Amino acid sequence: MLVLQVGVVVLLVLALLGVASYDARGDARSEATDRSLAVARAVADSPTVLDALADADPSARLQPFAEQVRADTGVDFITIMALDRTRFAHPDPANIGKPFIGDLGDAPQGGTFTQEYAGTLGPSMRAVVPVRDSADRVVALVSVGITISSIQDRLVDDVVSIGAASAPVLGFGLLGVWLLSRRLRRQTHGMGELEITRMYEYYSAVLHAVREGLLLVDPDGEVQLVNDEARRLLDLPDDVVGRRVQDLGLAPGLVAAALSRQAESDDLYVAGDRVLVVSAAPARWNGRSVGAVVSLRDRTELQSVTGELAAVRGLTEALRAQNHEAANRLHTVVSLFEIGEPQTAIEFATEELEGAQQLTDLMVGVVGDPAVSALLLGKSAAARERGIELVVSGTMVGDVPGRDLVTVVGNLVDNAFDALDGQAGQAGLRRVRVVLGGEDGVPVVTVEDSGPGLSAQEADHALERGWSTKAEGRGIGLALVHQVARRHGGVVRVGRSDLGGAAFTVVLGARRDEEVRA
Repeated sequence: MLVLQVGVVVLLVLALLGVASYDARGDARSEATDRSLAVARAVADSPTVLDALADADPSARLQPFAEQVRADTGVDFITIMALDRTRFAHPDPANIGKPFIGDLGDAPQGGTFTQEYAGTLGPSMRAVVPVRDSADRVVALVSVGITISSIQDRLVDDVVSIGAASAPVLGFGLLGVWLLSRRLRRQTHGMGELEITRMYEYYSAVLHAVREGLLLVDPDGEVQLVNDEARRLLDLPDDVVGRRVQDLGLAPGLVAAALSRQAESDDLYVAGDRVLVVSAAPARWNGRSVGAVVSLRDRTELQSVTGELAAVRGLTEALRAQNHEAANRLHTVVSLFEIGEPQTAIEFATEELEGAQQLTDLMVGVVGDPAVSALLLGKSAAARERGIELVVSGTMVGDVPGRDLVTVVGNLVDNAFDALDGQAGQAGLRRVRVVLGGEDGVPVVTVEDSGPGLSAQEADHALERGWSTKAEGRGIGLALVHQVARRHGGVVRVGRSDLGGAAFTVVLGARRDEEVRA
């Protein structure tokens, strides 16, 4: 690279030197012609020439006069001739009396004539002018010339001067190239062009081949690099490189992770219809920050299965609690028989069986989906253990996959239970109400609680805060509920319940009489 840059600078200086030399050559010829013409006019206007032409031997006075003027002006020859071309003066006395060689142009008619011509002294730039008497008649001619060899000698001196002036330019150019090359190698960490090319090819191949999404953000928050998987997971536009990460429409929590100067490992975020596992780490080089690296992994399917697994675990815990409760009731029945109260034992057992069957029939009849029915049965047992009254009412309409209903109902009920922890509720009640129904044939799930509720500001940002597990508020559960609603073209509404706490209404589809936006 350095050799190439030096070659370019040297070639540029040589080209400029050549252009300057060519221009100097043209200027030298033009200057020689002008000087010859000026000397010729001065000689032709001299009274000495007119006086000498009246003598019987004009050469006796004209020859020394012409040589004196030639020596004083630095021209190569001054020839004074008659109109018939007979020379009266010439640098070579042997040519006096001989005819002038060359063109005269319109000089005999009173004009001036210039040309390049090869005469007795060789090629020259010459001028021919008339000599006029007092009556303004042309009586003789004067020719003055400068040989090409003299012009070339002067041109060599000019080229040497130009070359001397070009030397500092070349020196400064080479110094600039060296400084630029030094800075370039420092910026590229000492790697040459072949190493950089090979590194870029390998780097690009690896970047687009990995299964994880990668996003590189500079210290100013602008995206500098993104691979194909990251574009797919985040639905990024083609012109994402160079844009600020805040302007890409990403989840606030995900933007905060990308701009964070602290490392984060395997945090969950919801982006669109996907649940992503995000790891972010600051990138540093030689002790200075160069931005952040964000890696993304798709966990959507795994999160759905995890939600169902959590529901099954909840049901297992509920069954374990029911088993413990059933054991207590069985001991009660046995003890009643032992103390001689068989009728009381029968009534107690019958009442317990009828209550359990009614609850089961209610859940199955209201929900219809076995998975959701089992979920609510388990939540009922968990509510009794936590001292919470769980009320389920309404009838589910529409056709919604059981997995989505489990996600919606399970997360909303868990959030309602958490809201009641440490709260007495309105009028001492600790109640959660689940209402299943529909609006114009569109499935609707409403979960209300008697907890402290949400302020207007908290209600506005509840779903937004749910983007991140580290954000304040309800965590990722509400974000998953929001995701299900979006997938079905529905909406999540946050409001105030008549129980005194929060009310979350999930519409799992678009109604015909209004535009529903998730």
